Amino acid sequence: MKKLAIFASGSGTNFQALADAIEAGILEAEISLLVCDKPGAKVIERAEAFAVETFVFTAKEFQSKVEFETLIVERLRELEIDLVVLAGYMRLIGPTLLAAYPNQIVNIHPSFLPSFPGKDAIGQAFAAGVEKTGVTVHFVDEGMDTGPIIAQEAIMIDVDDTLESLEQKIHEVEHVFYPKTLQGLLKELTVR
Repeated sequence: MKKLAIFASGSGTNFQALADAIEAGILEAEISLLVCDKPGAKVIERAEAFAVETFVFTAKEFQSKVEFETLIVERLRELEIDLVVLAGYMRLIGPTLLAAYPNQIVNIHPSFLPSFPGKDAIGQAFAAGVEKTGVTVHFVDEGMDTGPIIAQEAIMIDVDDTLESLEQKIHEVEHVFYPKTLQGLLKELTVR
């Protein structure tokens, strides 16, 4: 069974979707650790409900990104984590983590990359008036949403969509698409 560490900063709806997919047998993995940079975030409650160990920190309490990423890497190695899964983690991954887990850090982004990278991708797409956006799962590199794409799903923006309805459509797709994509990726990792 492959071991996942999920990194999240907020409410944790993608964490919940992944945990639910594991319970349903859709995603054959184990969530061994939640890494969260926001003490008090709702995702911590979700992790505790699934008896998942948490590593919660505040970046400002450290002198550098290298310092807190070194602690995270130590914990990931202790738990023998196979794949780092970003699920609403609002912080760029630094060289320390990238070097420790090359091609083993995956992110989900709420746009059809390379369009609308970075924060508020849904709002960016909506404001631009494009006909479609989507969801992208990609490997993480040193850039912001620039790593190699693993899978994408397009989502059409209807004329009567509001920002809220578009956000809801994207999140509904994410919650099915991410577990399915990760399952395929984990099967590939097992074959290698």
